[in-house]
Order: sequence, then structure tokens, then C-alpha cells
Amino acid sequence: MLPRALLPGLRPGLLPAAAAAAAMSSATGTFSLQQPLNYRAGARVQPADGGHSEEVHEPATGRVIGKFLCSGEKEIDLAVQSAKAAFKIWSQKSGMERSRVLLEAARIIREQRDEIAKMETINNGKSIFEARVDVDISWQSLEYYAGLAGSLAGNAMIYKPSPLTPISAVMLAEIFSKAGVPKGLFNVVQGGAATGQFLCHHPDVAKVSFTGSVPTGIKIMEMSAKGVKPVTLELGGKSPLIIFSDCVLENAVKGALMANFLTQGEVCCNGTRVFVQREILDTFTKEVVKRTQKIKIGDPLLEDTRMGALISQPHLERVQGFIKQAKEQGAKVLCGGNLYVPDDPKLKNGYYMQPCVLGNCRDDMTCVKEEIFGPVMSILPFDTEEEAVERANNTPFGLAGGVFTRDIQRAHRVVAALQAGMCFINNYNISPVELPFGGYKMSGFGRENGKAAMEYYSQLKTVCVEMGDVESVF
Repeated sequence: MLPRALLPGLRPGLLPAAAAAAAMSSATGTFSLQQPLNYRAGARVQPADGGHSEEVHEPATGRVIGKFLCSGEKEIDLAVQSAKAAFKIWSQKSGMERSRVLLEAARIIREQRDEIAKMETINNGKSIFEARVDVDISWQSLEYYAGLAGSLAGNAMIYKPSPLTPISAVMLAEIFSKAGVPKGLFNVVQGGAATGQFLCHHPDVAKVSFTGSVPTGIKIMEMSAKGVKPVTLELGGKSPLIIFSDCVLENAVKGALMANFLTQGEVCCNGTRVFVQREILDTFTKEVVKRTQKIKIGDPLLEDTRMGALISQPHLERVQGFIKQAKEQGAKVLCGGNLYVPDDPKLKNGYYMQPCVLGNCRDDMTCVKEEIFGPVMSILPFDTEEEAVERANNTPFGLAGGVFTRDIQRAHRVVAALQAGMCFINNYNISPVELPFGGYKMSGFGRENGKAAMEYYSQLKTVCVEMGDVESVF
């Protein structure tokens, strides 16, 4: 397959520009910053037509840790040509050869686990504990697909990370090069919307995959349609978590916390609409609030921190705006919701807030209808199974959903009725690489992970061979 472009939203990504490794001291640790951040034909390069520069902030401290130049149309074309050249080499390799390269990349990632996780934490603010899990998932994904590579041709790729997280994508590109991929098979370009537009419009980009917001996803789809390019869209969510009175309460509480507060709530599939059967509403709410108040916030590089900083100051303000509006519409803040200033003075300008639980919520409230993408849980009571399912599906989104109950028949009945692509029974936010992930409705289409993902990144070709004589009616 020809090059495809991957355009992520708020996801870990890349960093700055000037061809040298420099040791930088972070308030939360020391890390090495290497520039430039574009990666083409097997090397870090300055964009050929770099436009304006973007600053990269460390969420934990709020300070600028670097800058990068955004890639223009010429740089995009060079990256595409680089990918096309590498594809000719890669596509001629046997499946076993490509499998060995992927396995070697997985080995290098395991070897550099702590270094990569630390860089992720510095760049995106999440706890080091979670970052290590993310790194583990990345090498597990490579090992999984290495097992499938024997029966498939490979792809070349241009990756544009979010301008907020421009570091780790370049690290990944260098790891692939060390593992033995042809130069140019995996290229990294930096920038915002304009850079993404150049990728979508380029005639030689054969496929576009995007992770991010619904409005941006719609634009990506419109631009790709002009070139009849297939797209995979993993967009927003406002997923329901339905908790029945016969649940194991301890597990339901832990599940609700996992469904709302991982990565500071910046998870697209989070179960942020928590429907609780009325009989256990007070008991459940009281326990959730008690445990939410105990979540340790602060320096994300400390081992016992469980909630770091949000991705940016504007995003923090946006989340705060949702909480303010929720109160104006009648919701009650049961805990949290305020800005948080850690004791360490070096963290005083970081983008922290207390995880928030909202009670007295209604389905028509903005905090219940719109994706907040922050640590905000909305609790809503329900009485019957039919009511819960109907309200859960009353949303333009359909990414995920969950149910807690001891009744396994009810559990399967409910998840079968939920209009969502990823459903959990008696757990939440567990997503092994073997399982397909993706949404319904405005949460997008296409799947990542599992064997199903291969369909969205492959071309199907039918070849009919006649070994005998041609039969003809003419």
C-alpha cells in the first residue's frame, strides 16, 4: 500500500529544531532534548519550507521546553516521496523479514522503556506509572502484528503528531530505523491544521487515519473525500457506564474511577456518564467521592502520583469552564473541580486541577452531553434497565460503554443494546492489543488493534487464473 498519513489529536507525539542533543533540566527531572523534530529518509531534518514555530510546554511546570518549525507543503511532498521510495523496498521483503524488523523494534522499546516513559511524562503530563503502561502496550502491539506480518504486504507512513506532544514520535522513528526499516518508511512531520491539510490533499497519500475531535474529523473526511481516500476516524466520546444495584459495589466504584480519571480524564473512551440504579445511588456516590478525594495529584514523575497535569493551559481553562457551566445549570460539585497548586514551588505554574465528581445531573446538561476530556465524572440516577439503555444511547457519540452487574444475562443483554464499539462488563478501560477498538455514530469508523484493523490498512486484490482452455459462447 502507498503511504498513509496518521493525524493524531491530543496524543503523545514529537519535539524542537537545530541538530544537536542538549541536556535539559526539567523541574520534574532531567531529560535529553534532541533537535530537529522532523524525521525524513532515516534522519532528523529541518523542514524544507518551515513556516511559523510552535512552542512546546511541560504541563507539570508550565514552562517552555522547546520550539519546532511547522512543516509546509514542500516538506510534506518530500516526506511522501521518501515514503514511496521506502515502500518499494519494504513491499519486496518477505513477511518473515518484516516480522523480524518489528520484533527488533519491540525489543528496543522494551530496552528503552524507562527513558521513553519519562519523555512521555515530561511532554504530556501523565503519571510515570501510566506512561510505562503505554510504552508496554506499544511494544506489545508490535509483537502482535509481527505475528501477522508473514501473510501481508507492509505500509509506508507519514506521522503528524499533535503540536502539543511532538517528542516521542521522533523517538519511535529512530527506533524503527535502528530496527532495520528502509530509510523513509516511517516519516514524522510537525505542525497543526495547515500541515494536516497538506497531507490530506496530497495525491500520493493513499489513506488517512485521524485521532482527535469530531469537528476536525469532519474536516479530515471532507478533505480526503476530494481524493477518494479511505479514512479511519477515532473521534470523541461521551460513553455511558451503567451500574446496577446487584453489582459488586467495590468493583463498580473502582471501575468508575478507572473510567474517568486515567490520564487526567484525557481519554476519548472514558465512561463519563455514570448511570447508577437509584437503590445504591447514595452509597455508591459517597464511596466514589471518598476515593476521588484521596487521589494524589502532583509531580507526574513521582512513583506514587496518580494524577498529573492536563495537557495545556487553554485546555485546563476549557475544563474549568465546563464545571462552571455545570454549576450554573444546577449540577452539584460533590468534590474537586478547583485548580490545584502542588506544594513544590517548581510546579506552581503547572496545569493541575482536582478530579471532580458532579451530582444532581440531568441528561440535558452540557456536562452530560458534551465531551469534557478532563477529570470530571457526572453521576445520574436511573430506575429500570430499559430506561438506562435508552438514555445511554441518547447521544451522537458511540465509542464505548460499560455495565456492572452480577447478572451475566443482563450484562450481555445491555451491551448488545448499547450503540458503542467497545463495551466492558464488570470492568472499564481494559483494551488488550488483540481486541479491535473504534466507535459508532459520530465517534468515527474503522478499527485499530486486533486483526480487524488490518482491513482498514490493506488493499484487497482478487486474481483469477485459468489453468485450462477458455470456454466461450462466441
